[in-house]
Amino acid sequence: MNHQAEADPPALERFREYLLLLARLQLGDALRGNLDPSDVVQQTLLEAHRKRDQFRGHTSAELAAWLRQMLAFNLADSIRALHRAKRDVTRERSLEAALEESSARIESWLVAEQSSPSQQAEANELAVRLAAALATLPEMQREALVLRHCQGWPLADISQRLGRTPAAVAGLLKRGLRQLRQQLQKPE
Repeated sequence: MNHQAEADPPALERFREYLLLLARLQLGDALRGNLDPSDVVQQTLLEAHRKRDQFRGHTSAELAAWLRQMLAFNLADSIRALHRAKRDVTRERSLEAALEESSARIESWLVAEQSSPSQQAEANELAVRLAAALATLPEMQREALVLRHCQGWPLADISQRLGRTPAAVAGLLKRGLRQLRQQLQKPE
């Protein structure tokens, strides 16, 4: 497969919701008020487009990893600009590791650990589709699902965060999962 074809604009665009989900997970509430995750994702996709000739991978999984690395650097740059702090390489590395962990958590939510490259590529594709499907859910359902399944929050904490009873949050999770399953079962 031609590595530039893998990083062409339509291929990059497929990762928008996936990157947006990762950016939202990393920014948290305090920073999200000052930094728009969609701006950082847009910057990442534009940079990837400009640097697509530097992409050396051949698979969708390699493209996702390349984009996650760019996103980590762009998030770190945006946070530095926000705080007007000196360059903090450990923050960049910890952000990159956190993005990798979030991505791994999303992928493990979908399937058990895969052994073959084709199974890993399939899991990565499913993670991208999951992020796109999550983006279509009502905000409260999406927030509940992300907190529970991507960040590992207990039901009581989600309930407190959303200002809902645990039973109401359980309902949000149940309905959200049902809608996700329906969307993910649809052919692309």
